[in-house]
Amino acid sequence: MGKIATSTASTAAAADVPPFRAIADLAREHAAARPHARALVQAGRSVTWGQLDAMMDRVAASLQRDGFKPTDSIAICAYNSLEYAAVFLGALRAGVAVAPLPTGALPSQIGTMVEDSGAKLFFVDAVVPAFGTKAKRIRLDVPGADSFEQWLMPEGAKPRRVVTRPEWPFNIIYSSGTTGTPKGIVQSHAMRWMHVARGEGYGYGPQATAMIATSLCSNTTLVCFFPAIAKGGCVVIGPPKFDPAKYLAIAEQEKATHTMLVPVQYQRIMSLPDFGKYDLRAFQMKFCTSAPFHAELKADILKRWPGGLVEFYGMTEGGGTCILDAHNHPDKLHTVGKPSEGHDIRVIDEDERELPRGEIGEIVGRSRAMMTAYHHQPQKTREAEWYDAEGNRFIRTGDVGRFDDDGFVTLMDRRKDMVISGGFNIYPSDIEAILRQHAGVADAAVVGVPSLEWGETPVAFVVPSKERIAEEALRTWANSQLGKTQRLNAVRYLDELPRSEIGKVLKRQLREKYTAQSA
Repeated sequence: MGKIATSTASTAAAADVPPFRAIADLAREHAAARPHARALVQAGRSVTWGQLDAMMDRVAASLQRDGFKPTDSIAICAYNSLEYAAVFLGALRAGVAVAPLPTGALPSQIGTMVEDSGAKLFFVDAVVPAFGTKAKRIRLDVPGADSFEQWLMPEGAKPRRVVTRPEWPFNIIYSSGTTGTPKGIVQSHAMRWMHVARGEGYGYGPQATAMIATSLCSNTTLVCFFPAIAKGGCVVIGPPKFDPAKYLAIAEQEKATHTMLVPVQYQRIMSLPDFGKYDLRAFQMKFCTSAPFHAELKADILKRWPGGLVEFYGMTEGGGTCILDAHNHPDKLHTVGKPSEGHDIRVIDEDERELPRGEIGEIVGRSRAMMTAYHHQPQKTREAEWYDAEGNRFIRTGDVGRFDDDGFVTLMDRRKDMVISGGFNIYPSDIEAILRQHAGVADAAVVGVPSLEWGETPVAFVVPSKERIAEEALRTWANSQLGKTQRLNAVRYLDELPRSEIGKVLKRQLREKYTAQSA
């Protein structure tokens, strides 16, 4: 079986980071110390630490029986489940990397990702239609031929011990494909350990109950899931389809202490008329990442939802991370916070020259938590890198922003989403913020479309509220609030904005939709 490339670039020790430990080894220790404590919960089913440890052994032993060796890979494409979690963790115990694939991808894309990952086994459920692939399919959700239970070694099976090396690949996360074909982002065990070490300061531990409501294929979910597992807590897995009322009911019942949600989920929760009826006093910390998190929404959460609120800004590729402890900095809710300790974040111009504080440019970052590479895509890897004068490697974010006088980072937009009209740079986020001030707007996204006169011109796609007005009337109102170069060429209403599995607006789809309608 083909090996995944490894790197030692991320393994240097740092004084403020605990020595590396393999998460699979920590799970065994929790099972020995608290075998009857809950480790995983979903829809009335629960798995104790002792049961999870035994299942991880069976998965690891089954992979070794099938000839898998450390740094080989498997792929998973399924809704979140106890079985999904056990396969992921069991593979890690065998030193096998996991490629968790997005369920919302097209069959052709899924097939491409399975092939790219080098997986010889592909774990699926009913969400994945049948299609040709060289990898053997194992069904997680049904009995019979090619089922998970049939594939597993018998109860009590033990794998050969594997000593996990920090530079080995932990997982291959495929980008959401918002800009085209998804790229495989190889994250090492060392990189994932950094997320666990960071979690120490947020109260993860044996008494923590972390609730996840986004897919296990996403790094957004995994940065909450693995710290909870590594520290011996309990992970509550929400329903496959997010429902804000069900989420709150489960959080109240399970006395959730931690959660990770994306902004659109927070928006839906806080919009519930009966939000206040739920007892959420057990919450210690809530996290958010993956998409723009508006200051007004942060303020509402701080006011009405117990516990702290932390926003992470960064990339699945790693590099630089900013952290906003919103509960400690209520005057900085318009920012994404300051660089995390040990993270070097800078701003560069179009010619890749470093810019001083206050200047607007592309954000680049460097830390111990950095991807090894894009899998099988050396050219894409090089395009994602920037090197300073000393030769230090940084990851380019593709985001435009600046540092304020206090060292907090304010984001403007994705570099690719910036509209250049008549030679002027227009930031869609500025226009979106204006649109959201209108009572007739529930949500909005602005994209640049081709213009013979200006090169590009901004168009708004709007989800109207109950107080909707005519599209042209909204455009006239918005243009009265905007600068001359920002003015909208058109407003189009949609029932909802197209989003990825983790809530990112798919602006490429909006551009294509407008172009097709205008043809």
